[in-house]
Amino acid sequence: MSVRTALLHITSVIGAIIGYGCLAAFLILIGVQLSGWFRQGEWMHVGMGDGIRVTLVRCCVRDVAAGHFAGFLQWWASPVSWLGLHKVFEVIPASLAVFAVSIAGNSLFIYCRDRLRPRQSF
Repeated sequence: MSVRTALLHITSVIGAIIGYGCLAAFLILIGVQLSGWFRQGEWMHVGMGDGIRVTLVRCCVRDVAAGHFAGFLQWWASPVSWLGLHKVFEVIPASLAVFAVSIAGNSLFIYCRDRLRPRQSF
């Protein structure tokens, strides 16, 4: 097995994990929003900003943390600059962003799998 083949295999596995994992997250998020809509009659907006905040709090930033992620989280809570970027992250639905990442991961998976198959002449 050549290095190129090994890298294509590894990249296709990473693409599949990202693609199908994000697709599952997309379906779960839409399911949660739909169940809330059916119960309460109102659509619960979940923006990209909500996802960024939850992800940083759960994985990267502790209560007394210092550093780039903690500074970003403080900016996220009360922005004083880059207000337009903050607004974009609040407005874009998280489900749309997760679905876009899913498409990118699946595209990477398909691209690598196509490069691994031998070409057939007709």
